[in-house]
Amino acid sequence: MATSTRRYRSTLRQAKADETRAAVLAAAAELFVARGWAGTSMRDIAGRAGCAVETVYSSVGNKREILKVVLDVAVVGDDEPVPLLERPEFHAIAAGVVRERAAKLAGLLETVNRRSAALHRVLVQAAAADAELAALAARDRANRWTSMRAGLEAVTGRPVTDAEADSLRAVLGGEVYLALTEESAWTPDKYRNWAADTVIRLLDLAEE
Repeated sequence: MATSTRRYRSTLRQAKADETRAAVLAAAAELFVARGWAGTSMRDIAGRAGCAVETVYSSVGNKREILKVVLDVAVVGDDEPVPLLERPEFHAIAAGVVRERAAKLAGLLETVNRRSAALHRVLVQAAAADAELAALAARDRANRWTSMRAGLEAVTGRPVTDAEADSLRAVLGGEVYLALTEESAWTPDKYRNWAADTVIRLLDLAEE
């Protein structure tokens, strides 16, 4: 009975810790986008999350670590340690005819950009004056290039060249997404359709 009680209390503590961590990450994401890196303090994050500053440190880490985790969560959609390339929605891209594969990649790009593009912008701006964040930004660029290349190869069914991967990463990356959705007010459907068409056109894919 005592063992069962301890296990129950441990489960409750873990659930509370997970809830606090999620609140910290959500608060940080909102504040980073709204106020920028320099305009967001650990005290601000704690206040928005409804916890003590010490709890922010213990549940996630320092400000740089928080931005890294927030970005990771934004890209994949949750706090689980599973990379985007290992997720079911990524593996699903390879099924179907060319148009279907391009549409699935475009849908995933829209989802990831919607969640993460504004945070990537915060990272790039902050990296200009912070060596550790500059290193994080470099790793982030490398990861996005790898993901884009893998996604394109899932659509084409063949290896893509560096030039193909580079050009499509530039066109379908976060900066262009923000320009189209924030400045030109594109809807998600318009962006997805354009992205699918762009992949097919730039890779010169024949539709079945």
